Amino acid sequence: MCKRIFLLLVMLTLIFTTSNSAAQKASGKFISRVDHLVYATPDLNRGIEEIEKLLGVRAIAGGQHPGRGTRNALVALGPTAYLEILAPDPEQPPPAEPRPFGLDGLKESRLVAWFVNGSDLERLRGEAVRNGVPLGEVKSGSRRRPDGVQLSWQFTDPSVPVADGIIPFFINWGESAHPAHTAAKGAELVSLRAEHPDVQAVRGMLRHLRIDLPVKRGSSPALIAVIESPRGHVELR
Repeated sequence: MCKRIFLLLVMLTLIFTTSNSAAQKASGKFISRVDHLVYATPDLNRGIEEIEKLLGVRAIAGGQHPGRGTRNALVALGPTAYLEILAPDPEQPPPAEPRPFGLDGLKESRLVAWFVNGSDLERLRGEAVRNGVPLGEVKSGSRRRPDGVQLSWQFTDPSVPVADGIIPFFINWGESAHPAHTAAKGAELVSLRAEHPDVQAVRGMLRHLRIDLPVKRGSSPALIAVIESPRGHVELR
């Protein structure tokens, strides 16, 4: 009897270990696809202070987005991922179109969107739209870093959120250096999850995009990132 119980415990341990290892591997693969998170704030200095208080890392200035009326500061979340603190730019005239992510009427800072690194964005968007995921058109963006280096990229239009920003935007940096390389170091993205009232619709769109973002039902849309930092594991919403 004791021998059978021992063998059963060994088998259960192996099953649990294998299952846990597979889950960790899948989670790591998903996190490796995250390009950046967008933390929108009414004022850039305010957003920098909030993130420094939360993480213990002070963001480095990223630069201005010409014609878009915004500027940013960055914290690296890994070798190819970062947190973008995004705010209106008082040094630019108001843009012709509304600023993305509701910045024009924003009162409180919050995590509003996320981007996945992708290639051949036109094809990706076309397939998504055919499968009922209305990603915005592929557009071009650019900014100049404080050191004078020009960055340029292509992305699905950030002014066209899907499922309140729970569905990611897609970005391709082309020949530009990834912003994480020069962002403030000291933090790492551990996990990302979401909440949404229409959880089934959101999960369906994510499946079409082959994105493994965990989504649970919530009273209002929310992105929740867990970040390892000098302050320990912290949750950012």
